[in-house]
Amino acid sequence: MDVLENKTIFMIGAKGFLGKLMVEKILRVHPNVKKLYLLLRSVDQITASKHFYNEVVEKELFRVLKEKWGGDLKTLISEKIYLVPGDISFPNMGLNDSNLLEEMKSQVEIIINFAATTNFDERYDVAFGTNTLGAEHVVNFAKGCSNLEILVHVSTAYVSNQREGVILEIPCKLVESVDGTSKLDIESERKIIEDSLRELRNNRDINETTRSVAMKDLGTKRSKMYGYPNTYTFTKAMGEMLVNDKTDNLPLIIMRPAIVTSTYKEPFPGWIEGLRTIDSFIVGYAKGKVTHFPSAASSILDLIPADMVVNAIIMAILAHKLRPSRHKIIYHVSSSMKNSISNINFQNYILRYFTEKPWINKDGKAIKIKKLTLFNDMTSFHRYMTIRYMVFLKGFELVNKTFFYSFQDKYNDLQRKFNWVMRQVELYDSFLFFKARFDDTNLEKLQMVARDNNINQNTLLLDPKDINWEDYFLNIHVPGLVKYVMK
Repeated sequence: MDVLENKTIFMIGAKGFLGKLMVEKILRVHPNVKKLYLLLRSVDQITASKHFYNEVVEKELFRVLKEKWGGDLKTLISEKIYLVPGDISFPNMGLNDSNLLEEMKSQVEIIINFAATTNFDERYDVAFGTNTLGAEHVVNFAKGCSNLEILVHVSTAYVSNQREGVILEIPCKLVESVDGTSKLDIESERKIIEDSLRELRNNRDINETTRSVAMKDLGTKRSKMYGYPNTYTFTKAMGEMLVNDKTDNLPLIIMRPAIVTSTYKEPFPGWIEGLRTIDSFIVGYAKGKVTHFPSAASSILDLIPADMVVNAIIMAILAHKLRPSRHKIIYHVSSSMKNSISNINFQNYILRYFTEKPWINKDGKAIKIKKLTLFNDMTSFHRYMTIRYMVFLKGFELVNKTFFYSFQDKYNDLQRKFNWVMRQVELYDSFLFFKARFDDTNLEKLQMVARDNNINQNTLLLDPKDINWEDYFLNIHVPGLVKYVMK
């Protein structure tokens, strides 16, 4: 059963990690799709085409597809894909061509919104524009689609600011501030952003770098105020709230993946792009820059390979086709309930890998790593880092007094490194000490639908229990990270 056969799909966020995978999967496994509209952040069709080929098709990810189709791939793309220049953060997603807009609204049957800025430390205005307002703009577009069958909104499992117990597959609700003095109001957040930007722009003594830092700080402050660990999860939560509130009777699927990692099987194992949540730590450790780390050994990492997320989306669309419903369905695509991995096992795997295959630095020397020194809470880690920082400062002061030489640049560099480390830890602390489990009842139901309809598991792997984490890290994820990111 080909759920996407002869379907017209509108996909937003095709240049992102998951978006690329979905485009590749559709062309490789579902080439009988009727049309695939792709919204790309571009000013015109020519620029959109250039971005699509350079940033999507020319990636290693498309190697298997190119081997399958050969010289016919360009023909397939030209027949199936229509590039739409625009910007999700604008009303109508920046689509200025009224004829194209009406054409799409009359033809589109499936909408999949992958668009997101996933930077945990993003400017508040940028994250809010894409993750929050962008979600609203997609819903408004969907309401105008006369033949719409399903809207798929890709969120994140971490939209819940609950950090213990079992987090259910239920809608994200407006929350109170941590101190209980106010309730979240998205329109107020929009005004806070606009007022802050106006004030910063009116101050001619502030340069663009300072403005950017100020907007990042604002995002962190507002996130913490409502119990969210970072700007990414806060703005995604608000986006999901808007989707829930404004879809009315639209058929809606919300996908909430946990921490997305490299591909497990499709189109080949280990493909990844950029440094994702856990990968900054892996790279820092491999290069000998991370030797001490805040992490409760008993805490878990909720990881899910990217191809499983794409498969879950396709399977959810099929399940809706088999049993159409006006109910909003939320899917946690995660491993914590059935096959979680502990922090200590994760650290042991990367210790083994880089002990056997050490990273070679630019001088040709192998980096020797050792077992991490762990801190069971943020307080002890912060105390250690502060003491270490003060010792370095005292050392610099002594050298300066002895040799009458200015070490101001060294001071500043050390200050920047200290501030950066502490900021990163603060952004990720909820993941480092994660104690919750994401209920995946609806994902289990998808697995049952797949079995009942004889869906080939080799092309639609869904079950996190099939993952052997030791094999995955030693033979798939870390080698993929070394090959595609660290290089």
